[in-house]
Amino acid sequence: MQERISIIEGDITQMRVDVIVNAANSKLIGGGGVDGAIHRAAGAALVAECREVSQRQGECPPGQAVITGAGNLTAKAVVHAVGPVWRGGSEGEETLLASAYRNSLQLASDNGFHSVAFPAISTGAYGYPRPAAAEIALNTVAHFLRTHRQPEHVYFVCYDEENARLYRRLLAQPTEE
Repeated sequence: MQERISIIEGDITQMRVDVIVNAANSKLIGGGGVDGAIHRAAGAALVAECREVSQRQGECPPGQAVITGAGNLTAKAVVHAVGPVWRGGSEGEETLLASAYRNSLQLASDNGFHSVAFPAISTGAYGYPRPAAAEIALNTVAHFLRTHRQPEHVYFVCYDEENARLYRRLLAQPTEE
């Protein structure tokens, strides 16, 4: 499975992949962190498309994801995944976070996309502890890839060296098949 997963330190908006996943808020409007960076880089077309999706379906609840075009990004699409706000771990956060990753991958697969770049969903303003979030992300993605041909490759794009080291360490650990 490790051959289909890569850990990259850098700017997710610069990734040359089919799909960039946005750590979105439920209103699908650009916020801070990765969400704001993706909206700024993608431009007005992404803002307009997110507005249309919100008007059509309402808010996107935690654990769910929607797909849009990518505006000015080099990617073909953006999947907006809404992760949970960390509330101590007793309110289903783990299940919701895994669902956000799984639903993002399913949208990419359903649309025939081959490569996906993920940020660390919910670990910024939403406060999810990085080690726990990284473990959920890697386990969820690895499980999905074992049972699906698409996407062919998943990148975890870490904004800083500390998070990249965490993901690399977890990825190198043996997993149960």
